[in-house]
This record gives sequence, structure tokens and C-alpha cells, in this order.
Amino acid sequence: MLNNAKTLRTNQTEAEQRLWYHLRAHRFMGLKFKRQKPMGRYIVDFLCVEQRLIIELDGGQHAEQVAYDQHRDAWLRSQGYTVLRFWNNEVMQQLEGVLEQIRCTISLSPSPSPSPTRGRGE
Repeated sequence: MLNNAKTLRTNQTEAEQRLWYHLRAHRFMGLKFKRQKPMGRYIVDFLCVEQRLIIELDGGQHAEQVAYDQHRDAWLRSQGYTVLRFWNNEVMQQLEGVLEQIRCTISLSPSPSPSPTRGRGE
């Protein structure tokens, strides 16, 4: 699984490269995203653990595997993640709209509660 994820990272699609440019290195809303990350039996395209957000980019092959993608997304949601899916051509032709949808999803998500802190000696 890890070798497959590494191969996917080195052989990104043009759409993945384009979106990754905006998500990497805390460039997008100061958040840390990872790419081609194994989760259970799946490898997700982009993951922000802090926001519990997964972003998937789909090429033409996904039109024929709708049931598989629905099952996969249901499992990822059962793990507490929000899954956003975009077609590759959306990223290539409407990148600002894709980034805005991601921004809106993050803004609507409740942020994780900070851990309770205790003073010294408690």
C-alpha cells in the first residue's frame, strides 16, 4: 500500500499537480495537506487531518465505478471525514471555483475542540 501511494505521488495527473500547488506548504488557509495518503484499504488523493477533509480528483474512469466510489466515500465518512470530489476538468478549467468550494467546506466545518489544559501542579 505504501509503495503504491509513493508511485501515485510521483506520477500525479496534471490536475493533481495543479491543485497540489495551491494546497501544499500551508499555502491554503494555513492548513497542512498530505497527498496520496493511505487510509484503511484506500489511498486518498488529498487529506487535511486537522479539518478531517479528503479531496478526491476524478478522471473519466470514475464514471464507470460510481458504486465503488460511493462505497469508498461512505467508509471514509464513517471514519469522521468529509469527502469532496471534483472532476479533473473542473480543476483544469475552474480552479478558483474548486478552491472556493474547498474554502466554503472548511468554513462550514466545526473546528476541532482544543484539548483542555491544566495549570502546573493540578
